[in-house]
Amino acid sequence: MENNPRLLVHFFRQAWPVYALSLSLHFIANLIHVYYPRVLGQFADMLQLGELTRSLVLDYSLLLLLIGIGHVVFSGTAMYLVMYVGRRFESILRGKLFRHFTGMSERFYSSNGVGKLLSYFMNDVSAVRESIAMGFNATSNAVMLFAAALVMMITSGIPLYLIAACIAPMLLIPFIVVKLGPVIRTRSREVQESLGAMTDMAEEQFGGIRVTKKFAVEPIMKGRFGRAVDQITANQLRLVKVSSFFHALIPLLGTLALVIALALGGYLAINGGLSLGSFVALTLYVRMLMNPLQQIGNVVNSIQRSRASLQRLNELLSQSPDIVETEGAVTVDLAKADITLNHLTFAYQPEGRPVLKNIQLSVAAGTTLGIVGKTGSGKTTLMKLLLRTYDPPPGSIAYGGVDVRDMALENLREGIAYVPQDGFLFSTTIGENIAFYRRDAESGRVEEAARQASIFQQIAELPDRFQSKLGERGLTLSGGQRQRTSLARGLIKKAPIMILDDSVSAVDAVTERKILSSIAKERKGKTTIIIAHRISAVKHADLIIVLDEGAIVQQGTHDELLSKDGFYRELYAIQEGGMRHGSQMGEWRET
Repeated sequence: MENNPRLLVHFFRQAWPVYALSLSLHFIANLIHVYYPRVLGQFADMLQLGELTRSLVLDYSLLLLLIGIGHVVFSGTAMYLVMYVGRRFESILRGKLFRHFTGMSERFYSSNGVGKLLSYFMNDVSAVRESIAMGFNATSNAVMLFAAALVMMITSGIPLYLIAACIAPMLLIPFIVVKLGPVIRTRSREVQESLGAMTDMAEEQFGGIRVTKKFAVEPIMKGRFGRAVDQITANQLRLVKVSSFFHALIPLLGTLALVIALALGGYLAINGGLSLGSFVALTLYVRMLMNPLQQIGNVVNSIQRSRASLQRLNELLSQSPDIVETEGAVTVDLAKADITLNHLTFAYQPEGRPVLKNIQLSVAAGTTLGIVGKTGSGKTTLMKLLLRTYDPPPGSIAYGGVDVRDMALENLREGIAYVPQDGFLFSTTIGENIAFYRRDAESGRVEEAARQASIFQQIAELPDRFQSKLGERGLTLSGGQRQRTSLARGLIKKAPIMILDDSVSAVDAVTERKILSSIAKERKGKTTIIIAHRISAVKHADLIIVLDEGAIVQQGTHDELLSKDGFYRELYAIQEGGMRHGSQMGEWRET
C-alpha cells in the first residue's frame, strides 16, 4: 500500500493558522539572526581601519545582544506553537485510534495482539508527532535561514562566483536524500514492527507470569523474550548504520563548503580581492549554513521514519470492521421476540471446516434454553453468532422474525446480557465492576445483584466492601469469586435476554443451586440461555439441546432426554454417580 497523507489532511486544515503564524515568526527570527555575520564583518572592517572607539564597541555589543534576544524570542515562540499543535495532534490521533479499535470486531482482535496494538499508540503516533512538530520547526528554520543567509551574502558585496563555489557541495543533498531516504523508511518500518512484536510478547509474558513461575520455566521465557529483543537490536543496528552514514554525510558537505570559503576567500583577502570584513562575514555565513544542513539531515531522517509509521497507521485505520450496521437497521422489542435459527451453518474461515452445521431451533420469548455438549462442540460459537460478534449467514438467525444482520447493533447488544466463563474484571473497585453497564446505579442495585450472584457475603468481608480495589484483571479474587462478580455484572443489566456461557463452572454444587434458583426467580418471564457442562445447571430449562461436532443431536426437556439413549443420559449418569460417590466419601469422613 502506497503511503498517503490522508491522516494528516484534516488536522492541517484545522491547524494551518498556527503553522502560518509559526512560519511568520521563524521568518522574523531568521531575518534578525542573519544580521549577526554582517555586524561582525562591519566591526572587523572598522577594526582594520582603526576607526573603532569605546562608544562604537559598546554600540556593536548592544546590537549583537539585541540580535540574540530577538532571535530567541521569535524563534522560541514559533517552536512553542508548533510543539503545542503537535501534542494536540498526538492526543487527537490516539483518541481516533481508540475509537477505531472499539469499533472493530472480534476477528480483528483474534489476529492482532494487545502488544502490537499498544505499539501503534506509543511508537507510531510519537514518530508522526515528532515529524509534524520538530520536523516543521527544523525545516522552516533551516530553509529560511539558508535563504536569508544567501541573500545577505549576495548583498554584502561578496563575489557571486565565490558564493557559488561555497554552496556547490550542498547541491548534492537532494541526490543523497533520494538514494538513502527509502532505505531509512524501509528499515524504520522493520524496527517498528519488531517493537510491536516485542511489546506483544512482553504483554503475554506478564499476563502469564504466574504460570511461568509455577512451572519454573523462567529460563525458557527469558530466551523467548531475549530473541525478540535481539531482533529489535538487529533491526535498529541496520537502521543506525544508514542513519549514521546519512547524518555524517550532510555535515561533511558543510565542512567542504567551509574549506572552500577559507581557502578561496583567504586567497582573495590576501591578494586584496576581498576585504577582511567580507572574508569574516563569508566564513560566518558559511558556518551558519552548516547548522541548517545538519537540521535538514535530521528532518529527512525523521520524516522517513515517520512515513513508515504513518503508512502503518494508515493501513490500520483503513481496515473496516467485519460487523457493520446495515442502512435502515431496525430495532426489535427483544422482551417479546422469539429467537429462530434456520439451517445455521458457520465456519470461521470461508473454506474452513464448519463449526456449526444445519442448526434448526426456535426459542420462544420468556423461556429458558439449556445447551450441553462436549468441549469444541460449537456452544460458544453459537452464542457469538447470537450476539453478532461474528456475522452469521443471511437469514440464519432472527429475533422476532427480523434477521439479526438487519438489526441495529446497539439494540441487539443492549438487549442481551452475556456472561462468559472467564469474565474479565477491570483494575478498579469491585462495585464499579458490577455496575460496569450502569455506572450510575444506586448502591442498593449493586448489592442486590451481588446477592443474586452469591458474592455479597465475600464482598462484605473485604476491608472496603464494594470500594475494594481489585488487582490486574481481578486476580486478587479466586476463580469462583471472579466468575460470580462477572455474573452480578450481567444480572444488574436486567436485559430481556441473558446468556450464561458456563458461568457457574467454578463454584461448588451448593452455591450453584443457590445461584440458579436466584436467577430463575429474577429471570421469570425473560429469555435465558444457559450453557453448561453440568446437568444440574440446565435441568430446570424449558428446552435443552445437545450439541456434538456442531450439530444438534438431541433436544427436549430434562425428563424427555433422560428417557432416551444418548450423550445427555450418559453425562447425567456419570455426574450423578460422581455426586453419590462424593456424598459417600463425605459420610465416610464423618465416621
